[in-house]
Amino acid sequence: MTTTPTHEDSTGITATTTMTRHTSMTPQTDTTPRTTTTAVPDARPAGRGAAAGLPSLALVTLEIRRTLRNRKFLFFSVLFPALLFLITAGGEGNDVTVPDSGLSVPAFMMVSMASFGALTAVLMGNSERIAKERESGWVRQLRLTSLPGRGYVLAKTASAAVISLPSILVVLAIGGLVKGVRLDAWQWLALTGAIWAGSLCFAALGVAVGYLANGDTARPLAMILYFTLSVLGGLWMPATTFPHWLQTLGEWLPTHAYAGLGRAIELGGAPHTKDVVLLVAYFALFAAGAAWLYRKDTLKA
Repeated sequence: MTTTPTHEDSTGITATTTMTRHTSMTPQTDTTPRTTTTAVPDARPAGRGAAAGLPSLALVTLEIRRTLRNRKFLFFSVLFPALLFLITAGGEGNDVTVPDSGLSVPAFMMVSMASFGALTAVLMGNSERIAKERESGWVRQLRLTSLPGRGYVLAKTASAAVISLPSILVVLAIGGLVKGVRLDAWQWLALTGAIWAGSLCFAALGVAVGYLANGDTARPLAMILYFTLSVLGGLWMPATTFPHWLQTLGEWLPTHAYAGLGRAIELGGAPHTKDVVLLVAYFALFAAGAAWLYRKDTLKA
């Protein structure tokens, strides 16, 4: 007598088991077909991709919390640009314009100081912190985790960009509430977005400086870049006050293009193509340099 029960295993494959009961002692030939089971790998790339992004997100959150606890850094990146805005704009009203700009002094300096505050947050904060983390061994410990190299660089860039947002908002709020700058709602939103997005370029530069220098030289090197880019790029004073050759040089600096984004929006237009292309090119250069320096530092470790 032969029975053929069926059962379903955990993989959902229905298997058939053949059981034969023999009533005689005569040797029988086993003709039951043998089934070969092939394991099918579980392919869930989306799950793996999501899991791979978690360390980067966790690092971004950690960096933001660490920075917000640093009161000295918050003063220089948030309050100092706002105070400098009040000083540079002085008692000038909206009826006084900056030569060759079409903007009033408060409107012109509002964009300059908002850009300057974002530059402070992403360049000064990123470079020295990364250099010290390399010396303390923190970066070496991160390499032992599942966090990829690009994840570390992107996390540092993203966290710095998030921290730059308060400095932008404070300066814009003072410009509108204290200095009487009047813009349409879309201009305020576009201005905030353009200055914030442009800060990513200098965040990448901060990462590159952090890997280029050590804990002792990171701050001096960042300060040189910081003041040079700020002054020659026209953030502290209108570039029209410079000699002609210096104006020509400044027009090709990333800070000049950075401030140009906001000033074009204040005038009611879109950012100039040259400014956008320059910022994108500088961002690609700084990001590539940061990635190369990170790989070089990894080989040394």
